[in-house]
Amino acid sequence: MNTKISVNGFSVLILRILLSGIFIVAGASHLLHPDKVANRINNAVLKNTATFFGDPYTLGIITGSVLLLFGTALLLGIYTRIAAIVLFGVLIPITITVQMGNGILHGPLWKNIALFGGLLFFIFNNPKEYSIYNK
Repeated sequence: MNTKISVNGFSVLILRILLSGIFIVAGASHLLHPDKVANRINNAVLKNTATFFGDPYTLGIITGSVLLLFGTALLLGIYTRIAAIVLFGVLIPITITVQMGNGILHGPLWKNIALFGGLLFFIFNNPKEYSIYNK
């Protein structure tokens, strides 16, 4: 079955704006308060997953920069698919380290799962509507 599905371009823009907002705000928060990020990592049940990659304080700054940069790129529609792939990749260790240890009924875990769904939409479809630059 090969059916063409049409999606309203304006709805894609709204989804992109709403989805990117959480990454931009989280990125700014990571950069402004890397000590809080380090504390969350150090208090996480699965903290060894993050500390394997380096110092939690430094990880907070690095992830904050990536979240802010690629969240903004997603917002503006600049290399939308690449921005979504990078954000997806950064969200995986954050979800495993901070959210998974709190159990399956933990709300922020499901928020991250919803974010994965939104990012997958842009990874699979790479819609070009209302984009500044999107190959």
